[in-house]
Amino acid sequence: MQVPERFSNLPEYAFPRLRALLDHHAPGGEVVAMTIGEPRHEMPAFLADVLQAHTHLFAKYPVNEGIPELLEAISDWLARRYGVTVPQAQIMALNGTREGLFNAALALCPEHKNGQRPAILTPNPFYQVYAVAALAVAAEPVFVPATAETGYLPDYAALAPDTLDRVAIAYVCSPSNPQGAVADVAYWRDLIALAETHDFRIFADECYSEIYRNTPPPGALEVAADMGADPERVLSFHSLSKRSNLPGLRSGFVAGGPDSIRRIRQLRAYAGAPLPEPLQHVAAAAWTDEAHVDRSRALYQQKYALANRVFANVPGYQAPEGGFFLWLPVADGEEAALRLWRETGIRVLPGAYLAREQDGLNPGQGFVRVAMVTPIDEIQDALIRLRDCLYR
Repeated sequence: MQVPERFSNLPEYAFPRLRALLDHHAPGGEVVAMTIGEPRHEMPAFLADVLQAHTHLFAKYPVNEGIPELLEAISDWLARRYGVTVPQAQIMALNGTREGLFNAALALCPEHKNGQRPAILTPNPFYQVYAVAALAVAAEPVFVPATAETGYLPDYAALAPDTLDRVAIAYVCSPSNPQGAVADVAYWRDLIALAETHDFRIFADECYSEIYRNTPPPGALEVAADMGADPERVLSFHSLSKRSNLPGLRSGFVAGGPDSIRRIRQLRAYAGAPLPEPLQHVAAAAWTDEAHVDRSRALYQQKYALANRVFANVPGYQAPEGGFFLWLPVADGEEAALRLWRETGIRVLPGAYLAREQDGLNPGQGFVRVAMVTPIDEIQDALIRLRDCLYR
């Protein structure tokens, strides 16, 4: 039987690749998992009571676009955080933002752009759903290096004008995964102006927006509003997984222009998997509270202060501006990850698994990604063991 060719060149996903690399070797010490970005800080305790109060609603089909209480909580949060007014009709509740980042491309990428095959831009390295979304809509994924030379954010303006004229969607992650770079106001302004000139949408993946060192990262929606840009130009994706330490809740949202959200809602009414209604009430309560977010951020700031001390003398070490990953320079990411596992029992992810080869080079090859999710009382020992193994 025939199968789709468009997915035939996908590499094995990062974590099965990692298991194939490491699991037939014995760990060289007490195992510490620093691979997946799964927050391990305490979830907000008050949410258990919210869930308990609404368990009877598991007997109902959930509201697809989001219950009014959740949409209102999100709208209020956007106003507090970014100073933008986003009506409930311009917000769509998501069953995790990975689902939203994928399905928004299905809903909004045209079959042709200026009479040609559309292009979808993605930074390289990148969150892997971006490329799969491009292939699913028969667009050309265009990988744009996000390296030290570009401030670890993609320089889309450097692309040729004829390529930019084919672009339908540009993905940007800020703070970026894996490097932790933050798009400042100037970056967003330049990208939005480029999108206005070449008529494409920006998918702003801002899932790590609340995990930062000092200054809150600016948001794409607030910059677009300040510029008076087309309301359809930017869609912003957010998640409770990182902000509120609730990865298992699978709750996020997308906000954008009225036509974009209408189209996303219409497609999702046919093919989506809405969040169960009790969990929507939990999500609404989480978006309303900031105290737990402040406590969690303070823990990450302690961890990064520690990392800065541990890696202070490591050539090429760069403290990330946001997110909860270290992007550590090594000679070869696979070799380093294997050596670290065999000698110390620490698991990290080779950077090449998060990128694609371009012109014979993989921009992630000389790095490992380290998830700083290990409990604070364990992380100092883990980072010292890692440093002594890879940089001794």
